[in-house]
Amino acid sequence: MSNVLIGFNPKGFADDAVEILKKAKHKVTVMPASHNIDQKDLIKAAKGKDAVLTLLSNRIDDAFFKAVGPQLKIVANYAVGFDNIDLEAAKKHKVIVTNTPSDVVNESVAEHTFALMIALAHRVAEAHIFTTHGEYKGWTPDLFLGNNLKGRTLGLIGAGRIGGAVAERAYKGFGMNVIYSDLNKNADIEKNAKAKHLPMDKVLAQADIVSIHVPLFPSTRHLISTREFSLMKKGSLLINTARGPIVDEKALCRALKTKRIAGAGIDVFECEPAIDCDLTDNLELRAMPNAVLTPHIASATYEARADMAIIAAKNIVAVLAGKKAISPAK
Repeated sequence: MSNVLIGFNPKGFADDAVEILKKAKHKVTVMPASHNIDQKDLIKAAKGKDAVLTLLSNRIDDAFFKAVGPQLKIVANYAVGFDNIDLEAAKKHKVIVTNTPSDVVNESVAEHTFALMIALAHRVAEAHIFTTHGEYKGWTPDLFLGNNLKGRTLGLIGAGRIGGAVAERAYKGFGMNVIYSDLNKNADIEKNAKAKHLPMDKVLAQADIVSIHVPLFPSTRHLISTREFSLMKKGSLLINTARGPIVDEKALCRALKTKRIAGAGIDVFECEPAIDCDLTDNLELRAMPNAVLTPHIASATYEARADMAIIAAKNIVAVLAGKKAISPAK
């Protein structure tokens, strides 16, 4: 029997994960808090544990590994991303790190990407505020004019699993043209969505809507900044459901404020959980009328959350049994 810590309150959607771990004869401890767990409390609870299931908001670094102890075999991150974990430190301490990629998660994020896209194209958020604040006095033909998605060009920055799901929906569901930039060509989306592989600068210059689907690495931090916004079409839209720091927030705010781009749908933020990194520069993202903001909920469906927990649990069971991880972070 091994000791496993689930570093958050599952609130029901992780019941299957707890059952999987207990069925494998492991002792399971569940922390009472659901998020924003203090680092000291997490380390205290994790000491002596053989496996820890962590949240994206948990910082897992060299100090964590030293404090928890040499018996720790796996950190199963409850997220597709793993930028909160120091992989080099994990390797040094011989701890396996896993994440939770899943077709169910891909579907949820792809759907949310389109929710933001449609909300921007049809100016849903602006119209909602206008209506609920009593401004609607009668129909006119020019009220909140937007744009159709059909026939528009979607440019993907990153064409992995989620980018592929977005591409297929764009082409088959909305009749959009798809172009993409990625280190590698993706034969599946070229076949299923008739997508064309181009350098990133050309994707930015040709796309009516740019959607980001790359992981956060040092090389992708501020991948989209002032120069990149200057390449985008005037009147284009930006969607980010990947990671906040991929987009330079100040550059984004300037692009929105000056109408360099028409709008942005943002689910992740550079200084998350803060919506604005700097409240002294008069470039508050949350005040931009042409931005639709959601609080990091692209994968927030019951189906996705349950699947993520199950994948994390199966990774823990496999590693503690001396087998290969199902989805190692790499």
